[in-house]
Amino acid sequence: MSGVDVKAMGKVAVVMGGASSEREISLLSGAGVLEALVRQGVDAHRFDPAEKPLSALHDEGFERAFLILHGGYGEDGTIQGALEFMSIPYTGCGVMASAIGMDKWRTKLMWQAAGLPIPDYVLLDANSDFAAVAKQLDLPLYVKPANGGSSVGVTRCSSVAQIAQAYALAAQYDALVLAERAISAGEYSCAVLDGKALATVKIEPATEFYDFEAKYIRDDTVYHCPGLLGEQEQKARDLCEQAYRVLGASGWARIDFLMNEQGDMFLLEPNTAPGMTTHSLFPMCAREAGISYDALVLTILGTIS
Repeated sequence: MSGVDVKAMGKVAVVMGGASSEREISLLSGAGVLEALVRQGVDAHRFDPAEKPLSALHDEGFERAFLILHGGYGEDGTIQGALEFMSIPYTGCGVMASAIGMDKWRTKLMWQAAGLPIPDYVLLDANSDFAAVAKQLDLPLYVKPANGGSSVGVTRCSSVAQIAQAYALAAQYDALVLAERAISAGEYSCAVLDGKALATVKIEPATEFYDFEAKYIRDDTVYHCPGLLGEQEQKARDLCEQAYRVLGASGWARIDFLMNEQGDMFLLEPNTAPGMTTHSLFPMCAREAGISYDALVLTILGTIS
C-alpha cells in the first residue's frame, strides 16, 4: 500500500519520549516504529527531545521527522511549530489540528459547530455546583482534564461527592476540567489514515472504563475489530472521516466515539498522534484493512508532503 521510496526519505528522526506524563508510552510506541522503519531500509534514528535540544534535529541533518510523542509538547502543536520553523517535514497533523485536538473542549466546540454529535458536557471550576451538574448530566458521569491523553486524570463518578474529588484530581493536570455525560452502550475508536477510515474497533475493558491500566497494562481488555457491522460500520467510518476533516487533520489520526442504547453515535475525542504499541488500536484497525504494522509505519511516513 505504501509505495514509499525509502531512499528518498533521507535521514529520519523517530521523535519519541519527551517530558509529558505519557513519556513511557511514547517510548514504547517509538521503539516499535523505529524497528519497523529500520527493517524496511529507512535511515531512521531515535530522537528524544528530553535528552537533546530540538535544534539538534537540524544540526544532525535530519530530513524528516516521524512524530510519535504523546501528550503535552508533542501532540499539542508545540513541536509541530518548531519543526516548521526549522523546515523539517513531519508526520501527522499540523499546528492547528494538533493544538485544537489536544484540547477536548475546543474540539467539542468545533465538532458541535459543524453539526456533529457529541455528549452533553459542562465546564467545571472550584466554585461549580456539583449537585446541579449531576442533575443536569445524570449519574454516572465522567470528569476529565480538557488537555491530556491516555485517560490520565479521568474519573467515572457515581455520586456528587465523587465529582468534587474527581475535579480536584483532574485540576492537577489541567486548569480546564470537563464533566461529561456517560454514554455506556459501547466505546469505539476508528483509525483514519490520510483521510480514509480503515475500520472501527469496539473496546470492552474489564475495568470500570477504558482507563490507563486497561489501555496499556492489563491483558483482559477485549477488542472487536471491526467494532460494528454493515450500515452501522459504514456510518461510523463516515462520521469519523467528517470529524477528521472538520479538525483539519492530516496524515493520520484516531477518532474515539461512543454509542448509546438506541445506536446513536457521539464523538468523544481525537488522537492526533495515536499509540503504536502492541496494545494500540491504530495498528489493530490497519490489520483489519489488510495493512501490516511495517506497511502502516511506512505509509504514515509517506504521507509527509
